[in-house]
Amino acid sequence: MAKKEEFSCAMYSNKYFMLCSAGGACACGSTHTFVTPLDLVKCRLQVDPGKYKSIFNGFGISFSEGGLSNLVKGWAPTLIGYSMQGAAKFAGYEYFKYKFAHMCDEESAYLYRTYLYLAASASAEFIADVLLCPFEATKVRMQTTPGYTSQMRKAMPHMLATEGFGVFYRGLVPLWGRQVPYTMMKFASFEKTLEYLYANVVPKPRAQCTAFEQLVVTFTAGYIAGVLCAIVSHPSDTIVSKLNKDPSASIGGIINEVGFVGVWRGLVARIIMIGTLTGLQWFVYDAFKVYTGMPRPPPADMPASLKAKMNK
Repeated sequence: MAKKEEFSCAMYSNKYFMLCSAGGACACGSTHTFVTPLDLVKCRLQVDPGKYKSIFNGFGISFSEGGLSNLVKGWAPTLIGYSMQGAAKFAGYEYFKYKFAHMCDEESAYLYRTYLYLAASASAEFIADVLLCPFEATKVRMQTTPGYTSQMRKAMPHMLATEGFGVFYRGLVPLWGRQVPYTMMKFASFEKTLEYLYANVVPKPRAQCTAFEQLVVTFTAGYIAGVLCAIVSHPSDTIVSKLNKDPSASIGGIINEVGFVGVWRGLVARIIMIGTLTGLQWFVYDAFKVYTGMPRPPPADMPASLKAKMNK
């Protein structure tokens, strides 16, 4: 008889959600910081297209103007902001998915699971962005304002003293506009892609896959989800970048200024960045669960009662 697998915590216990929070912080904080140079070039393409013509041109100009230190400008608010956001997003998603699923019967939860994924991810991201917004505003100001300080500990007090506390939340609504659709796509498409891969691509059942094989499938599903996320959320990302660079700007004014084509500027850089980010985030998050011995529920499976009804 096979030995029953032992876990470090019970599924959906307080410890489980605390570990989800820690895993989310590791996943988002580390990956966003890792791609800081690409994020910096993407932001500069969005706010100053006259100077930065392409990804490679943006890298070249940024490096020539300040070397490697210029390319990693904004790493500190990125690390802190996205660690906080990741903790709230991943733990929040797990929590809301569990709570929403228990608001209805098992069969309905399975049949309408995509709506549960969308509702849970939107709820989690709405809260997570409140934590992220001040650090995102600081990061973009540091990255896109020529001659601005490269130190977060100087940038945030300066912004507070000269523009007031509101400067940190001027971009909250467009941040929600960028991050909420992004996260809804990120989690729902990941869950559905994971189901598809195990059902149609992976040559053996998930239970027979090693932990490493499962992590490879997780990364693949995450990368596919990331590409979709980047496309859905890019126009709002452009608006956020411009708002945080110029606090006097308005959303309507920015749209009129850049036009339909302008809001899509930097999309290729963002697809590369977000695809890689999302794949790595899911990989790190799942690897954290493996490392800490957490229970890892498999993709959604049709309840036995529903299978019986369909076979009648």
